[in-house]
Amino acid sequence: MAEAEQPRKIPLVFYALRPGHEPVREWLKGLPEAERHAIGRDLLRAQWRWPAGMPLCRPMGNGLWEIRTDLPTRRTARVLLCLQDTIDFPVAFLGCIWAGIVPVAVNTGLKSADYGYLLADSRARALIVSHCLLSQVTPVLSSLPGLKHVIVSNGDDPSFMRMDELLSDGSSAEQPAPTCCDDACFWLYSSGSTGTPKGTIHLHSSLIQTAELYARPVLGIREADVVLSAAKLFFAYGLGNALTFPLSVGATTVLMRERPTPEAVFARLRQHQPTLFCGVPTLYASMLASQLPQPGSLNLRGCVSAGEALPKEIGERWKRHFGVDILDGIGSTEMLHIFLSNRFQDLCYGTTGYAVPGYDLRLVDDKGLDVEPGEIGELIVAGPTSASGYWNNRAKSTHTFTGAWTRSGDKYYQDANGRYVHAGRADDMLKVSGLNVSPVEVESALLTHPSVLEAAVIGSEDEHGLVKPVACIVLKDRAQAGAALEAATTDELFALILDYLDSCEGKDWGEVTSKVGRLGQWEFEDYRPEG
Repeated sequence: MAEAEQPRKIPLVFYALRPGHEPVREWLKGLPEAERHAIGRDLLRAQWRWPAGMPLCRPMGNGLWEIRTDLPTRRTARVLLCLQDTIDFPVAFLGCIWAGIVPVAVNTGLKSADYGYLLADSRARALIVSHCLLSQVTPVLSSLPGLKHVIVSNGDDPSFMRMDELLSDGSSAEQPAPTCCDDACFWLYSSGSTGTPKGTIHLHSSLIQTAELYARPVLGIREADVVLSAAKLFFAYGLGNALTFPLSVGATTVLMRERPTPEAVFARLRQHQPTLFCGVPTLYASMLASQLPQPGSLNLRGCVSAGEALPKEIGERWKRHFGVDILDGIGSTEMLHIFLSNRFQDLCYGTTGYAVPGYDLRLVDDKGLDVEPGEIGELIVAGPTSASGYWNNRAKSTHTFTGAWTRSGDKYYQDANGRYVHAGRADDMLKVSGLNVSPVEVESALLTHPSVLEAAVIGSEDEHGLVKPVACIVLKDRAQAGAALEAATTDELFALILDYLDSCEGKDWGEVTSKVGRLGQWEFEDYRPEG
């Protein structure tokens, strides 16, 4: 992979940082604040009417328009985006929407066979790919007769069109495609944790709704903010953090195409002084275990966590060191962004807070009936940002989307104050000695030990076919990892688990087996071991 370029502050409202494109910054600054924000919202709806035009995105859209002779119908044609987090991603993404073409954003960390599947499944007629990723997609191109165009970003290959050429060739005469709020706007592929990845179809109305319902009233994003998102733009979480939300208020985002290691993230936090940082629990844990900068050296006013439940211990340790809270929430690819969240003014670590206004939540049992107060149930959600379904997958669509309700796949219960507390994934619950055990809560108990960096609790059948819990942990001091923990540490961990079980209705949890060793360097968002 080519060496990562230095990130740039990118005011997403302007799209005017490349040579040859005049910025509209001064024109925009001269407008009243309300009108600037209205323009941002209109951009997200793809009903763009700028007096000065739409720098970059309009030429991109028109360039795509001009090659549409090979696209069967403009409003249903798909373009696969395999792009790193640089300015070319939002330009291509919004340019496609301008032209009425459906962009399909995909993970940039996949193998050739995975890209072959995604290109074939989506029936993409064009591919826009970062030059450093070209070697991963080239082996499968010959097996895709329906793929008519390959466009390369940030590089030159004589066999393919350059994205810069598409930008320079795009005329300025065309108007944006006449779309409505219920038209298909873009796809995101699910992680495939329950089978092959599924193309999740989102509508033109969805992007702005995530900004209006969550980013402005809950996150409190404003024009003066600078945002850094560890989650990449091809994730639903990252797309909102680094594109939709800053664009909706005229804020600034810092794009970083390299992998978000603790060292890389801290370097950007020091260099660009973001006011909002969006990460995931495993990254926060790794950052806390690394060389921490002095709190006064950063400019953070708030942080966000999603992807999985944030352990209480991590949130409290982060607040103690940096003096800044982490706003824990839950969203999904199917709902596009966060629909359940804590609030900065009413935050309780160890819970996921309350429903985001505009969304309705229910906890249901296996029969779809509401559970009793305090009982664990599967979380289902209804709201305006729900996907319309999965591409060419009726069985999965009817299972996940039922009328207005979307299954999250997460188990929750509500505490005495009505806050939602995460109890694991629907398929993760362990039945041990007749007791339903939540792996997430046991993992949270283990994370309170000062030697533990990460913990994962799974079920494993013994020689009698009975499920026994296995606690896999990663130590902060990797030199301690070996065949077994010291007896004292093992006893301490076991005591933490027993303390948790004492709070449960039953106590007979069987023998706990601790398997100690490094789990490997996990990818963020899907947590698959690297390599």
